[in-house]
Amino acid sequence: MAVPDPRGVYTIAPTPFEEDGSLDTGSLSTLTNFLIDLGIDGITVLGVMGETSKLVEAERDRVIAGVVEAAAGRIPVCAGTSHTGTDGCVALSRRAEELGASSLMVAPPKLAKGTDEALLAHYLKVADAVSIPLVIQDHPTSSGVQMSIEFIATVADRSPQCRFLKLEEEPSPRKASQVLAANPGVEIFGGLGGVMLLEELRHGCMGTMTGFAYPDILKDIHTKYMSGDIDGATETFYKYCPLIRFEGQPGIGLSIRKNVYQRRGAIKTARARQPFVPLDDGTLADLNDLLTRLGLE
Repeated sequence: MAVPDPRGVYTIAPTPFEEDGSLDTGSLSTLTNFLIDLGIDGITVLGVMGETSKLVEAERDRVIAGVVEAAAGRIPVCAGTSHTGTDGCVALSRRAEELGASSLMVAPPKLAKGTDEALLAHYLKVADAVSIPLVIQDHPTSSGVQMSIEFIATVADRSPQCRFLKLEEEPSPRKASQVLAANPGVEIFGGLGGVMLLEELRHGCMGTMTGFAYPDILKDIHTKYMSGDIDGATETFYKYCPLIRFEGQPGIGLSIRKNVYQRRGAIKTARARQPFVPLDDGTLADLNDLLTRLGLE
């Protein structure tokens, strides 16, 4: 069976943990089924939202295998396989493909003095090692790497597997237009919690891949926009912008999103793995007020 290209609304899924901080494998199935029932287009595991840097290799395997098994072919699963070294990224990518991932999300390795040539060699070697698409993550805030328009256009030309871009360099709408002007064949996901989703769609993005805990809202916006109901998409986006903004608070965004997922019955606990910043009573009160006013409680 052909591997589907990653497109549309993909959710960066949280990794569920027990109260003692151990991996909650039971919630992997619950969460996967919950997300599928929302009607989204794909699930991405082992992203920043998935606390991938806090997992050991065996746990990474269990997360990919658990979500792929629960999805049972009903929805594609993208797996994060970023690594500081090319050989390490190749190994993680091959393993994710073996476990059933349908695509890979790969951030660039941070180089002391990065060049487009070094990045190109990295991505082409990873692409050559697998048979599934790579979603190149352009998020300088977390990677420390600035990806040039020329690099993005070139790697997409050199390897069709690498024509998918998760664009999170701000301002993302402007860069989306610049990338598509340089190479119209690049297919762009927005990100950043969905905070610029409407503008990203206007500037040519084909979807979003992000960790907002109401991905069904993003799917509704995307569906309306792509069907030509621009006014409907705009109205929905503006209605929920306060929640998108609130969830994206630096330092506590993960804890907010896991709290929301627990409220929605998708995961058993809102526990993040240490180190993390727990929610204080004031933030919880703000969240309760916002969800109530939006009719989401």
